[in-house]
Amino acid sequence: QVHLVESGGGVVPAGGSLRLTCVVSGDISTINTMGWYRQAPGKERELVAAISWVGTTYYDDSVKGRGTISRDNTRTKLFLQIDSLKAEDTALYVCAATEKADIVTLYRKEYDYQGQGTQVTVSS
Repeated sequence: QVHLVESGGGVVPAGGSLRLTCVVSGDISTINTMGWYRQAPGKERELVAAISWVGTTYYDDSVKGRGTISRDNTRTKLFLQIDSLKAEDTALYVCAATEKADIVTLYRKEYDYQGQGTQVTVSS
């Protein structure tokens, strides 16, 4: 079993930056690909960014050039930094993981584990 706990959310002014952290515990040896989803009220959950075990990354067009996903060498922490925040970045950000090695798995929302999420509110 794997547990994911997110932190780093809050109220951030437009134009500012935030760094979200996801702490991974449990049987981390089974995890290959991880990512961040976000879900705004009334909207579908969307994959914001993902990273594979070998370091391949994916970014949604909405954060390309503003977002950076990374993980530490121990695979116990996943990070997401978003710069130049916009009002449309306001959402619940959820960390997810899969035992599959393909980022497409997360794009299809076929994750094995997910956290409770951390709320990000961008104020104008």
